[in-house]
Amino acid sequence: MTAQAVASEDLATVIGLEVHVQLETDTKIFCGCSTEPADEPNTNTCPVCLGLPGALPVVNEGAVEAAVKVGKAIDADIPAETTFHRKNYYYPDLPKDFQITQYDAPICQDGTLEFSVEGERRTVRIRRAHLEEDPGSLQHVGGSIDTADYTLVDYNRAGTPLMEIVTKPDFRSPGEVRAFLAKLTEVLEYLGIFDATRDGSLRVDANLSIVDGADIGEAGVIDDATLDAADPNRTEVKNISSHKGAEKALAYEETRQKNAIERGRAVEQETRHWDESKGVTLSMRSKEEEKDYRYFREADLPPLRVSDWKSQIAIPELPAARRERFQTEYGLNEEAADKLTSTKEVADFFEDVAEQFEPDLAATWVADELLGELNYRDMQITDVSGRFDEIERLVELVAADEITTKNARETVLRGMLDDGDAPDEIVEREGLGKTSGDEVQQAVEDAIDENPDAVGDYHDGDGGAINFLVGQVMQKTGGSADPGDVNQLLRAELKD
Repeated sequence: MTAQAVASEDLATVIGLEVHVQLETDTKIFCGCSTEPADEPNTNTCPVCLGLPGALPVVNEGAVEAAVKVGKAIDADIPAETTFHRKNYYYPDLPKDFQITQYDAPICQDGTLEFSVEGERRTVRIRRAHLEEDPGSLQHVGGSIDTADYTLVDYNRAGTPLMEIVTKPDFRSPGEVRAFLAKLTEVLEYLGIFDATRDGSLRVDANLSIVDGADIGEAGVIDDATLDAADPNRTEVKNISSHKGAEKALAYEETRQKNAIERGRAVEQETRHWDESKGVTLSMRSKEEEKDYRYFREADLPPLRVSDWKSQIAIPELPAARRERFQTEYGLNEEAADKLTSTKEVADFFEDVAEQFEPDLAATWVADELLGELNYRDMQITDVSGRFDEIERLVELVAADEITTKNARETVLRGMLDDGDAPDEIVEREGLGKTSGDEVQQAVEDAIDENPDAVGDYHDGDGGAINFLVGQVMQKTGGSADPGDVNQLLRAELKD
């Protein structure tokens, strides 16, 4: 926007994303070097990924298959033929001084992705998704990019298959961006082509502009022509590597630009670096334009025909479809189905448990008990994937009424996660086996006999008295009785 003071209520935020996703393949996109993290720098390299003279690239078939899966998942157009180009720029992490990427014939074009934010469904238009090679990585020693004593370059990452997913400027807030990235990650994991736990597997460049709110259409969409006519100075924010980081970086940048506009100052068109530790964006350089990269066809790679692959490559059941099936097949509510399809690992485990036990019990123990305890410990389902059989055994003990739900959750499950013990071991050590019916009945009668004041309060209408008596019975049984059963037994005795 031009340098004149404007009230904040008249402004609107426009955000578009370039999401760089590392594809899960055994080898790099144009050579046979491993993509596995290496202990030593510059060891997973060869003449091809180092850009040595005479080395020729060969396309990784697995990377192309992954790209086709992404195209199908976002309902994109996949052309019969795609080509590669050279993107020319100079940076220390780029050994060839150009990047092999795609330009005017990307493998995926004009897709969409639907997601939820604050209970509302949103659809973001995806302009393109294309294949390219990852640069190397820079290690800033003694500080960040602007304060380091010196910088080291590691080319182990150079050549790792990347898919760059470019959206249209359809986001109106940083919160929407975070929700979209979470949804995109979910879909990529379901496709089996992405590992979110790998460091640097998802990196985001975000373009943020502040425009006149009147330029935004009724559906919250601004078309390219209107955005260009508004002539905003777009700021690109780099070095974003997480969903939360994207929201924080863009919230800062949104505030920075609005403050400038409200004070009548111009917003520079530039590239800025997100400093996670300081919580600020820092100016890096003036923003490049497309012409600065001098794209031209990669002569060492012929056009790639993908028309046959579209019909041959199938994609698995995606989160939205699985969520709907869980509601109809297992009778789950929307909230439970959302939790149980949050990752493919969670959904698969739930279905394994639901095959053995009642779906409601399986849903409670996977969605509420297990995920709740994992979240409290900042753990993921993958952290316990090797112990699924033990968790199923715990559900079996509850289903067989051998231990109480309270003890199963508070003592057994927590002991399993904190100490690594097996469920049966914890039950035996803590004496959690459920007390027999006769023993519980005797404990109920003893509690009534020993607490006449509480009994009198109960008959006088004091609702809290029954809870006191339940506590007395639980004490006598060492917590091994079911509180709900105890409550019913007490009420039956007191009624008489």
